[in-house]
Amino acid sequence: MSLARRLTLFFAGLAVLVAGAIGVLSYAATDRAINAELQANVHDAAVSLLSGETLDGLGPTEQAGDDDAQGGQDADRRGGPDGTSAAGDQPAPGRRATSLLAQTLDIHGTASGIDGRAALLPVDAVDKQLAAAGDDHGERYRVAGVNGVRYLVITHSKGYQRGGGAVMVGRSLADRDGVLTRLAGSVVLVALGVAVVAALAGALLARRLTRRLVRLTAAVEEVTATGRLDVPVPAEGRDEVGRLGTAFDSMLGRLARSQDDQQRLVADAGHELRTPLTSLRTNVSLLRRLDELSPGERQAVLDDLGSETRELTALVNELVELATQRRAEEEETDVDLAVTAERVADRGRRRTGREVRVDADPVGAVVRGRAGALERALSNLVDNALKFDEGGSEPVEIALHAGLVEVRDRGPGIPEDEIDRIFDRFHRATAVRSLPGSGLGLSIVKDVAESHDGHVFAENRPGGGAVIGFTLGARRLQTRSNPG
Repeated sequence: MSLARRLTLFFAGLAVLVAGAIGVLSYAATDRAINAELQANVHDAAVSLLSGETLDGLGPTEQAGDDDAQGGQDADRRGGPDGTSAAGDQPAPGRRATSLLAQTLDIHGTASGIDGRAALLPVDAVDKQLAAAGDDHGERYRVAGVNGVRYLVITHSKGYQRGGGAVMVGRSLADRDGVLTRLAGSVVLVALGVAVVAALAGALLARRLTRRLVRLTAAVEEVTATGRLDVPVPAEGRDEVGRLGTAFDSMLGRLARSQDDQQRLVADAGHELRTPLTSLRTNVSLLRRLDELSPGERQAVLDDLGSETRELTALVNELVELATQRRAEEEETDVDLAVTAERVADRGRRRTGREVRVDADPVGAVVRGRAGALERALSNLVDNALKFDEGGSEPVEIALHAGLVEVRDRGPGIPEDEIDRIFDRFHRATAVRSLPGSGLGLSIVKDVAESHDGHVFAENRPGGGAVIGFTLGARRLQTRSNPG
């Protein structure tokens, strides 16, 4: 069953339940109100009889009952004394059903009519007990049938002051039953009408809701079938369906960008790998003529092989790190950038013999982030400075100031037309293509900075050299001071 059909049935069923509940409550309330009114009516009639008053609308006289039904004994053949037919269900032709019947009981429980009328109400043992007891406040209500017509009957004791006995008054329930029957029919009709209206409204609403879901499903199926990520996705409205469409469209956009990045990474990696591989093939060809080479030439070939192998290894490692995004798997902790900078500086000193100086603020040096990624980014900046300032006499400086990381050198600087491109993957300025490197170091720095809510920057340093670094997002900064 489709979602639209289920929603339609749900709305219709809910409407029927609500209408039915309201109808049942209305029916019960009406029934209670009518019964209370009927009980008050027969009670007042009984009190009036006890007071000697005459009741209007009483049933047929004794003579009429004898003529028509011989005291009610032949009612099944010719119609009841109260005007009902022989079947006892409907009034006989030309007569109306009596709405009020009354009679008296002596202390022995014998019924007598009032004002010459027939005593038609049935008397049972409880009625006789009330008549014999003579209780001034004794009364009893019950429903009794008289020739097929239901009556609400009250038996009210006369009391000892009146010589004992009781009066009985019966009020026909035909009007009450008719009202309740019509009410039940109205409730059923209203419930059916509400169900139809709710079903139509539910169908329209379900169609409106599922129309966008159907289009979204079609878009997802097209992506699954074709593998295309440029499929237009419906993202209408601000409700849950609209938000789902917007989220799916954004997800496809990110997947498309990720796919483009992967394809560009593979293409750039293939291009960058050709250079060391070509050099390796050349040197391997020379090794085949090892006997023809002088000792100096042999050593030069071996040194070149070692250099190209190291560069190829570094390139492969950086490619693997970029492709697998292993940095994102590292858990975030509190990182003391001053301690990290000292560790990176010490490593740079040992490798090159150059002086690497650290200038860190005592406040704001502790940040929230991934320790390994931040150290790799800082190490790449220092390695980049040492590489381009090879043989320099002035120290390379690492400056840390409240989420700002700068590495300064006195190298040749950055060509103005290259400043905006040095963080691109595999980008290397024309003037430094002869230097070792993959062009991925600063790209990794950019990825680390952006993953920590920051950004990278680069500029030429007054007096020569360059300043390259990155910032960290404000929420990454801690307020505690650097120990010592």
